[in-house]
This record gives sequence, structure tokens and C-alpha cells, in this order.
Amino acid sequence: MKKIIPGLLLLLLSHSARSQNGLESVIVERYYVSDANDATMNSTGGILPVGSVTYRVFVDLLPGYKFQAAYGVPDHELRIETTTLFFNNEDRGATAPTYTKNQASQNTVMLDSWLSVGAACSGNFGVLKSLDDGLNNFTNSDGVLQNSDITAGIPLTTQDGLIAGTPEAVTAVGITTEMAMFDAQNDGTNGPLFSTFNGSWASLNGSIGPDTADNKILIAQMTTNGDFSFELNIQIGTPSGGVENYVARNPIGAEILEPTLIYSAINGIGNGLSVSVPVLNVYPNPAVVNFDLEIKSVVPEADASYTIYSILGTEVIHKNLGRISAEYTEKVDVSSLSSGQYFVKISVDGIENYKRIVKK
Repeated sequence: MKKIIPGLLLLLLSHSARSQNGLESVIVERYYVSDANDATMNSTGGILPVGSVTYRVFVDLLPGYKFQAAYGVPDHELRIETTTLFFNNEDRGATAPTYTKNQASQNTVMLDSWLSVGAACSGNFGVLKSLDDGLNNFTNSDGVLQNSDITAGIPLTTQDGLIAGTPEAVTAVGITTEMAMFDAQNDGTNGPLFSTFNGSWASLNGSIGPDTADNKILIAQMTTNGDFSFELNIQIGTPSGGVENYVARNPIGAEILEPTLIYSAINGIGNGLSVSVPVLNVYPNPAVVNFDLEIKSVVPEADASYTIYSILGTEVIHKNLGRISAEYTEKVDVSSLSSGQYFVKISVDGIENYKRIVKK
């Protein structure tokens, strides 16, 4: 792991005076749920409690934007937390996914907890399982990671969320000690809280997704049998060479508030960012008079609603949609709203997702 001088953190945290809002959302994928079969690897990979959930965290950027850092500063804490401990693979585990794809196919290496700027293992990007083509899928050499728990969506035996490529390397700034909790040990120091007010994990060259149009970048994987939560702050680079800073709470100056930077999963079920539940698309965006709200859900019918909030969090429009199908589109009239930025939130059977919109 490279170490760089703390002064780089100041460079990473400078921000552009004119934001273009290149961060669409933060997405959490329920990647895998462990079972008793996986526990047979405890003597090799380390104790993996049955029912542990592996989460993958992605930033969804507009084309041309780059992920630069996840950071904590005095006014904005960065924290990743569980009510128990994080699972670290003791065979090949590390603080970043530097093992090979072949090594990832052994015991429970694929479920290791780590921080990333695009990679899921050496020479492979991490992608949402739903966006994986299913080709060159890994086969576990020890006969584990076979569970097809419905709450984790597509089984790893079908689509493993790995795409060959050359991801950027992780650079740690001011978090060497804190980051060690994700190394290859399960000795009680692997949790429950990763926190910094003066550090980041960063991509020195900036990271883009393997699909540059879709541009989703994997920034972390965490496995735990506890209640998982995080609060992040993100810096991204703009196509013109500027930067944008997104914070979970209390924006200052040019900082941009982004609600999907806060996540909480109770008993493995998330607060609305999980891709196992609704996908939200909004078009056109920006909108003048109205826009189409497209909802895609994994369940055939569900109770749904949408709410639009001002940038300060004030509710301006709300509508109950009743029971909707797995693919549903609603035309939303925003002609009464003043020009500016808003958030639209959908709720599908109590699970929420957000999108930033602009009213011209």
C-alpha cells in the first residue's frame, strides 16, 4: 500500500466553485449471504458466521466524471460500522482487493472486507452482478459460495460481478492504522467502527467504471453478520478538470448534500439503496414541465409512493402510487416548482431510493 504525504489530502479536498452534480447516487449491492456450507472453510479462511451478508458499495457517476476519494474531515466524519465485527479472510485477505482471480476462487476469499477504487481483485473490476455478462465466471475450488439466498439476488455461480480490466490502485491518506481493521485477521480488532475525521482512501489518477457510459465504480466490500451502516463523503473529478465534493450532512460552501451517502441495514435489510430492490430512473433531467419516473423492482407487485424534496430537505410534492408492477412509469408534473435542484425519493414496500433532479 502506497503512503503519500498528508498535504495531498488538502489537494483532494479543494473544490470547484461551480458544481455539475456528476454523482447520481451511491448504490449498495447485497452480494452474498453465507450459509453452513461456507462455514466448512473456517479453519482456512477464518470464522465466517452463518448468515453473514456481503455488501458492495458503488458510486454511480455521470459519463466523464472520475471517483477521486472517500474522505473524512473535521466537519464531516467518514464512518463504516457494524454492530458485531467485519469478516476478514485470513488466507488471502487484505485492506484492498489485491489477490488474483484464481486466489479469489479459493475458500472464502471472495467475501473478504476491503476498500477499493474500482477493483474486486487484481486485474478485475467489480461490477453489479446484474450488469455482469456471466462469461468467465469463477468456480470456487472448495465447493463453497454456492448459496442462492433470494435476498442477495443473482447467485455468484451465475454472475460473479467481476470484469477483466486494469483498475486503479488504492492510496491511503491518513488512515493507515484505521484501515488495518480490514486486514487478514479476525482477532477482535476487525471492527466494529472504522472512522476518520482526517483521512481518505483515494485514486490518484481518478477512477472510472469499466462501462464508461454507465460509470459505476466499486469503492468497498464489507462482510458482517451485524447491522451494517456507513456515512461517507465523496470527491469526484469533473470532465473539465474541476472537482465536486458531496457530503452526507450539513454542506458548507460549495459542498453538495447527497442523501444516499448515508446507509443503514438492520438484520441485513437496507434502508433503500440496495439494488435487490427498486431501481430509479428519471428522464428528462433537467426537466421543464414534467418528467417520467421509471421504477423497476424485483417483486411483481408492491405498494409504492414518491416524494420530491428541496435541496434543504423540505417536502414539496408527495403521491401514493398504490400497487405497482415490477416495471412502472409515472409522469410527474413539476411545473409549479421553482428552478433549481431537488431530490426525488421512491418507496417500494418501504424500501427507498433517491435521485437528484434539476428543474429548469
